[in-house]
Amino acid sequence: MSNAYDVNTNDLIDAVAEKLEKMPDMKPPAWASIVKTGIHKERPPANPNWWFVRAAAILRQIYILGPIGTSKLRTKFGGAQNRGYAPERFKKASGNIIRKILQQLEKSGLSVQTTKKGHKGRFVTAKGKSLLDKTASEIAKSQKKE
Repeated sequence: MSNAYDVNTNDLIDAVAEKLEKMPDMKPPAWASIVKTGIHKERPPANPNWWFVRAAAILRQIYILGPIGTSKLRTKFGGAQNRGYAPERFKKASGNIIRKILQQLEKSGLSVQTTKKGHKGRFVTAKGKSLLDKTASEIAKSQKKE
């Protein structure tokens, strides 16, 4: 049986995003279609389902990195800002987007905010772990058939 570590990351995120899209608690806000994902971006995302893709990527990061908060996720999803002739500089991603997605993941029961061994942050619940592992198993089975 495969888990989230065994399959291609992009395949897993796309498959989990499709499942998150069907959940009633996971709805993008009204401003999601016009907002940039960080100061380092010039335009909003081209993918109309980018909210669910980002939510799936955040859920996977919580699964892998254990207790993690908004600040570390902002750094994880940040990037280089184009400053013209000046050298590029790293900028963090939007905290509001990450915070709203974390709240939706908590509301849907896929993650929980607790403290473990002095580390405060979000953890994946059994339901979230099951979602990721079952999706990874489905991907692994479909790749074996091909």
